[in-house]
Amino acid sequence: MNLLLTFTAIIEAATGLALSVVPSVVVRLLLGGEISGASIPLGRVAGASLLALGVACWLARGDTQSRPARGLVSAMVLYNLGTAVILGTAGISLQPVGIALWPAVFLHAGMTVWCLTDLLGKPAQTTDTTNQPGMETEP
Repeated sequence: MNLLLTFTAIIEAATGLALSVVPSVVVRLLLGGEISGASIPLGRVAGASLLALGVACWLARGDTQSRPARGLVSAMVLYNLGTAVILGTAGISLQPVGIALWPAVFLHAGMTVWCLTDLLGKPAQTTDTTNQPGMETEP
């Protein structure tokens, strides 16, 4: 899960920074269209959200089997699946599309599978020591 969280942190933080600074460029690359007016600050809010996700993944990368880290990866399943579906639907209904749209769809679909694989692979570690051998408990 360490590699997953590190990779996600880098990708999402970079995309978040790009959306925060130049949302019109990101939209042009993804959807092949222009944005203006209220869409620009909305794109920047999305950028701040992705940057926050990137920071959370970066900070959790060393604590890969705790419940909070697994909760973060579970949330990433929803984010990646939703993003793949939304962008994929846009790619089917919008013509032409930006050069980065289909790579982004496949990246998010792959990230969904990677997250699910990691989540289903190992159970979360708990900090409950009451029933572990060698640990005394008070009556």
